[in-house]
Amino acid sequence: MTITLPEELLLLAYHDETGRNKSSFIDYGLAGAVLMELVLAERLDLVDKRVNVVNATPLGDPILDECLARIGADKRRKAQHWVTKLTKLRPRLLETLEAKGIIRHRQDRVLGLLPFNRYLPVDGRTEEATLVAALTRMVDAGSATDARLASLGSLVYAIGIEHVVFPDRKRSAVRKTLKGISAGDWASSATIAAIQAAQAAIAAAVTASTVAATSSGG
Repeated sequence: MTITLPEELLLLAYHDETGRNKSSFIDYGLAGAVLMELVLAERLDLVDKRVNVVNATPLGDPILDECLARIGADKRRKAQHWVTKLTKLRPRLLETLEAKGIIRHRQDRVLGLLPFNRYLPVDGRTEEATLVAALTRMVDAGSATDARLASLGSLVYAIGIEHVVFPDRKRSAVRKTLKGISAGDWASSATIAAIQAAQAAIAAAVTASTVAATSSGG
């Protein structure tokens, strides 16, 4: 069964035992993952940090196709615009993963009162373990030969969930390696530039969100 780059990132961000999201910036990451997926599918490119539709042919995935149509119907905008506008995808992506039988939804209550949702891996499913194993091999090698895996690694780096994906490794060392891999030679120069632009857009959105939260808290 094929899962998309946003779905892969979502799997990595949710803790297997608690079923809860471990990233404060997952929604920016998912939006950036959509851009990256569409770049890898040769539907988008990014020139001068602006997103351009080069092929409007649908991919057959409802979420990706809706995002592609939305981008195509608008004027050419910077990647950061779409990273902040496409931030309501998580519920639908969770529903998709549940429909595919990869995760299961369970509702619990805090102190028996306040409801909250858990999204837990379905017993016997190996998608996340396969992703982590592939990412581990890439980090150990310090380089990538697969564009999708390199893109996923750049997303892990952008939203800062390397401690979730690699809980037994030194976080600073993993971040340094992922940063180096993102700058590597694992696809065409145009694809790498577009992926890096999307990653930078996520980082900018994360920084802006952090600054806003700090200012409001002060």
